[in-house]
Amino acid sequence: MGMKDKAGKMQDQGKQKIREAQDQAKQRGQQTQERGHQAQQHGQQTRERGRQDMDDTEQEMRDRFNQDYDA
Repeated sequence: MGMKDKAGKMQDQGKQKIREAQDQAKQRGQQTQERGHQAQQHGQQTRERGRQDMDDTEQEMRDRFNQDYDA
């Protein structure tokens, strides 16, 4: 194998490693983005539950008030 062939082979291997590294970085970025999206959804669900709890509490207070003054 000549020097030219070795250099070409090494260059091809280097390019392949770069492509693999780029693919891995892209996958990590997608995973991070997915996790961020999941966290955002969880936060929205938590806020909605909190709002629902507040609404329920306010309704319970109104009901108690009405019961106390209707009696």
